[in-house]
Amino acid sequence: MMMMMMMMMMMMMMMMMMMMMMMMMIMLKMMMVMMVVVVVMIMIMMMMMIMLKMMMVMMVVVVVMMMIMMMMMMMMMVMMMMMMMMMMMMMMMMMMILMMMILMMMMMVVVVKMMMVILMMMVVVVVMMMMMMMMMMMMMMIMMMMMMMMMIMMMMMMVVVVVMVMMMMMMMDDDDDDDDDDDDDDDDDDDDDDGDGGGCGGDGDDDDG
Repeated sequence: MMMMMMMMMMMMMMMMMMMMMMMMMIMLKMMMVMMVVVVVMIMIMMMMMIMLKMMMVMMVVVVVMMMIMMMMMMMMMVMMMMMMMMMMMMMMMMMMILMMMILMMMMMVVVVKMMMVILMMMVVVVVMMMMMMMMMMMMMMIMMMMMMMMMIMMMMMMVVVVVMVMMMMMMMDDDDDDDDDDDDDDDDDDDDDDGDGGGCGGDGDDDDG
């Protein structure tokens, strides 16, 4: 009986130990997570503090960057509209934004080497905000561009149609005139020129002049 009791006790002890170990592991994991959270919090706090000091520098850099971005966007828009591929445009925009982010990060690091991480975080936030703004602006601009393109396309179509008609008319006139001339110069000139042929011929001459 005593042996049994001992065994039971041992088992219990073992179980307890195991439980304790597991608890410890969980605690450790929790601690790790907590540490990360705390670090992030501290970073944010520091960021807030530095934000005030950095505001002036940031403002200048951001304004310059925004201007550059706007110009780039405009150029990209024009080029993409030439290609008439909206999807491509979106992709390029995203790529550009990424490039700008990297650029800004590099600039920031150069400006202030100490506060690299915080600055990067700040830059990311700023870029995100800028991205939002750019998206909105892009949408509006795309709409405008589309309208413009539609108008231009319609105008082009009209011009093309007119040119085609003119060409057709000219061809017809030329053929008729040639035939007439070949057959009989004098008779046809006297008869037909007063009617349609002559009028058309006259127009052609005026245009050439």
